[in-house]
Amino acid sequence: MSTDSTPLTHSITLPNKQNEPVLIVAAPGLSHSDFWSAVESSLFKQWLRNLQTENGILADGTMALRQVLIQGVDMFGKRIGFLKFKADIFDKETGKMIPGIVFARGPAVAVLILLESEGETYAVLTEQARVPVGRIILELPAGMLDDDKGDFVGTAVREVEEEIGIKLNVEDMIDLTAFLDPATGCRVFPSGGGCDEEISIFLYRGRVDKEIITQLQGKETGLREHGELIKVRVVPYMKLWRTTADCQVLVAVAILEMAMKEGLLPPLST
Repeated sequence: MSTDSTPLTHSITLPNKQNEPVLIVAAPGLSHSDFWSAVESSLFKQWLRNLQTENGILADGTMALRQVLIQGVDMFGKRIGFLKFKADIFDKETGKMIPGIVFARGPAVAVLILLESEGETYAVLTEQARVPVGRIILELPAGMLDDDKGDFVGTAVREVEEEIGIKLNVEDMIDLTAFLDPATGCRVFPSGGGCDEEISIFLYRGRVDKEIITQLQGKETGLREHGELIKVRVVPYMKLWRTTADCQVLVAVAILEMAMKEGLLPPLST
């Protein structure tokens, strides 16, 4: 822990904002190493880039970022997993500050797996204990990107193998969020009021014997060394939309149904 009573600070300037320096400040108790890990992290740098994109908050020059207070850092091994900070962003005309508390966890992927068997289509979900909401939730196989390379489809395939126990081919994956208008970034934001998470949702479709459906139901999977205690649940697709309140499931169903309605999906290979 830092014993210096003087707060850790760092000043930066953003591209095209050279006359508007931004002060980065460490909250009391934040260690020197955690502060600099946060400042140099891909999570923080990506958030700064998002502010300056075509539809970013700072794009039209009506708002200004003046200060960022780094409040907390959670490490996943040698990399930052979660980052919490408070951003002071003001409307230049009124001088009023907009809400700016950020829980940063970065990009993630989720996969809607649909298996056809004996004329019926089934969705494959995971059942996990989710401490933040205090509930056991049925959800899509999903996970955070582990690096800065942006390998969304590769991450999706790995998550399915870890959480479901089946290996999918990368070339069989369909990016459902790619059907969204490019202005959206082709990602979905599940909680944009407080979290930077942006999710790419993929679809996998296949045909299997009924025996596979039976084997998957209730299967225990997950990386036990990472605290993952997962059970596989198989649900008829027609009942999926009302089976769980997981937003990733509901978004996947909505995009899939509209994509099918507009004839955007390739035919299911044999």
